[in-house]
Amino acid sequence: MIKMTKEAMHKLKEMVVNGDQTPRIDAEVAGGCGMTVKFSIVFDEPRRNDFIIEADGIQIRMDRFTKRYINEETEIDYSDEHGFLVGESFASSECAIEIL
Repeated sequence: MIKMTKEAMHKLKEMVVNGDQTPRIDAEVAGGCGMTVKFSIVFDEPRRNDFIIEADGIQIRMDRFTKRYINEETEIDYSDEHGFLVGESFASSECAIEIL
């Protein structure tokens, strides 16, 4: 479901070791038909109904709302300039959805 680049995995491991909170994929949705979905990585407390994805020993969580928008092959990358970059553009069956 989620593919991570080496850079993203390295940075997540570094942040998890140095903190006590859990990485989460969060979706921010704007607009109606033709809406924009922006994914980000945030660190917060685990929630009871989270979906958990394991990647190289790290648990990444997401809620049901975010899971609805995650593509089967969503990639997470990291660069010092842009931080975590989650996902690519795709279109729904009724409206275009752009993932930034």
